[in-house]
Amino acid sequence: MKRTELERRERELRKAEKKKIQTGEKESMSVGDYIDALFGMFRYDPEEIFNAGDDENILELLENMKSEHPEKQWDVIIRKAVNKTKVEQKEKAYDALRNLAGIQVATA
Repeated sequence: MKRTELERRERELRKAEKKKIQTGEKESMSVGDYIDALFGMFRYDPEEIFNAGDDENILELLENMKSEHPEKQWDVIIRKAVNKTKVEQKEKAYDALRNLAGIQVATA
């Protein structure tokens, strides 16, 4: 993904957040908003996501997600954001994001 495209996405996200703050909206983000925001923060190539396990902005977004949505939706948000990238190493990125957020893997 080109750097200019990533920067454009980040600007759009910041504008949307700023607009919500200015209009006084305290409405929580929807599941789709979290998926789009998380996807917009990823740095990746066709093989892998590079910043899945160590980005502070991603950690902050995941913490907000955990406070606003029930636990059963956390995996859905993370998995769909990772799937949008269409990288080869999806499971590696998925596991790194779960570890970053402190989400335990449910055993069957």
